Amino acid sequence: MESSQLKHQKKLTKAFMIEANNPDLKSWVEVPANSDFPIQNLPFGIFSINNASPRAGVAIGNFVLDLSVLSELGFFNQLELADNTVFHKHQLNDFMALGKPVWTAVRNRISELLRDDNPELRDNSDAKRQVLYPLQMVQMHLPVRVGDYTDFYSSIEHATNVGTMFRGKENALPANWLHLPIGYHGRASSIVVSGTPIHRPKGQTKADDADMPTYQPSRLLDFELEMAFIVGQSTQLGESISTKKAEEHIFGMVLFNDWSARDIQKWEYVPLGPFLGKSFASTISPWIVTMDALEPFRVDSPVQDPEVLPYLQYEGKKNFDIHLDVIIQPENGQEKVVCQSNFKYMYWNMAQQLAHHTVNGCNINVGDMCASGTISGKDENSYGSMLELTWRGSKPIAMPDGSERKFINDNDTVVVKGYCKKEGFARIGFGSASGKVFPAV
Repeated sequence: MESSQLKHQKKLTKAFMIEANNPDLKSWVEVPANSDFPIQNLPFGIFSINNASPRAGVAIGNFVLDLSVLSELGFFNQLELADNTVFHKHQLNDFMALGKPVWTAVRNRISELLRDDNPELRDNSDAKRQVLYPLQMVQMHLPVRVGDYTDFYSSIEHATNVGTMFRGKENALPANWLHLPIGYHGRASSIVVSGTPIHRPKGQTKADDADMPTYQPSRLLDFELEMAFIVGQSTQLGESISTKKAEEHIFGMVLFNDWSARDIQKWEYVPLGPFLGKSFASTISPWIVTMDALEPFRVDSPVQDPEVLPYLQYEGKKNFDIHLDVIIQPENGQEKVVCQSNFKYMYWNMAQQLAHHTVNGCNINVGDMCASGTISGKDENSYGSMLELTWRGSKPIAMPDGSERKFINDNDTVVVKGYCKKEGFARIGFGSASGKVFPAV
C-alpha cells in the first residue's frame, strides 16, 4: 500500500513536468548575455546578507531569489509542501529529502514566478524588494551538510596518464580499472565553498634519492579538475541502487577542485591510498545545478570495453556535455587558462558510480557528495591537473608575466568554471569554484 507521501510525490510528478527547461522562456529579471544563470537554470544554494541567518536561494541573472521569503509570502502554497520550513534552513538537506518530484515542482514554480509574462511577482513591488538581492551583496555558504564524501577515479585519460608516469605505458591502468569505478572515502570536513582560502599543507615527503623522509610544506601543490554530484535521497543499510534508479537519488552537480599535495601523496599512498595529500581541502562551487536543468545536455558515454558486469550496465545517455576551464591567477599578474576539458570524457558515469558504491549494501544519506575524479581529455590542454599538464614538472607552463608554473605557487588563485552550451537551448552555467593558496602556517 502506497504511503501518503509517495502518492503526493506521484501527483506532483504528473502535474509538474520539466516546464522550466523551455528554451523560449524569458524572465522579467534582467539576465545578461552569456550569463551562467538564465531562467532555464535556476540552481539552488545557501546565502546570507548583512550577517542575517543563512537560507535557501536560487540564482537568476545577477540576482539571488530568497526562497525563504517567497515561502513566507505564500508563493509556494499551491505545492502543499510536506515541510514549509525547508527554505529557512542553513543547508538544503531537508529540502532535498522531500524527493525528486518536489525538486521538479519547486523549480517549475520558481520559473513560473520569474517569467516575463507572469505579473504575479513581477508587478508586486513590495514582494520583489523582499526577495531579490544582487549577487555581489550576498555571502555564499556550503549548500549542503556533507555527511560523507567519496572521490572516484573515472577518467581513463587521467588514469592512463598517471599510470604511464609512474608504472610505464604497458602497465598504465591497474588490472581492475576497466571493470569497476575505483574510488576512495575522502574527508568531508575539509570541503569548502568557493572563495575560501587554503593554506599550503605540510607533511612527510621523501625524495627518490633520500634515505629518510622529511617534514615540510608541500612543494608539489596541485589542483584536480573534477565535478561532484549531491545525493538527494537516502537508502537503508543493505539496499543497493540500480543504474536505472540512480538519478532519482541525485539532486544535482557542482564544480569540484580536489586540491592535492603530490609529494605527500606519493610517499603515503602505499598501501592504503590517499590520506593527508588529499584531505586538507576541496573547493566546490556554491550553486547546485539540478539534474533537471542538465537534461538537454545528455550525451553518450565512451564505449566501455570489455563489457561491464550486469549491475553496471545501463540504458540511454548517462553522461553530460559540460565544458570546463581551469584558470591560474597570480596575485599581481595576469591570469591564464591552463586547462580546457569536458565532463563528457568520463569513462564511468554517475549512474555506474552510485550503483557500484551501493552494490555491497553501503547506505547513502542526503547531502553525501561524490566527486568524479580528475577530468582529462585526449589533448594535452585538456589534462585536468598540473601533474599531467607539466608532465611531473618537466614541461613548465609559461605565464603571461614571464614566470613559469610546474605546480601551484603561494598566493596563486585557482579558478574552475563550467557551463553547458547547445544550439537551440539556453546556456547553463555553474558559476565558479575558486581558492587562493596562502603559505603554510
